[in-house]
Amino acid sequence: MKKPWIAAILNFFFMGPGYIYNGRRKLLGVIFTIGAFGLTYVELGIQEPMPTLYMIMFGSVLLVNTAFAIDGYREAQDINDKRA
Repeated sequence: MKKPWIAAILNFFFMGPGYIYNGRRKLLGVIFTIGAFGLTYVELGIQEPMPTLYMIMFGSVLLVNTAFAIDGYREAQDINDKRA
């Protein structure tokens, strides 16, 4: 039994691990996690020299991570519904 809230939290704070936790789309989770490392590096690199771009990137990442959290939550619910 998967806990949807765990998948949601994992995907919200660092896109990808929620999919790895759910076990359905592990490769996708790994790819998103690697991509998140790159985005984090860029995000931290532009924070001081380009604060306007940083805020745009921060808002974009927040929006995308929220979508990942919702998708991870729904995927875990779907897994549980099919097992029941």
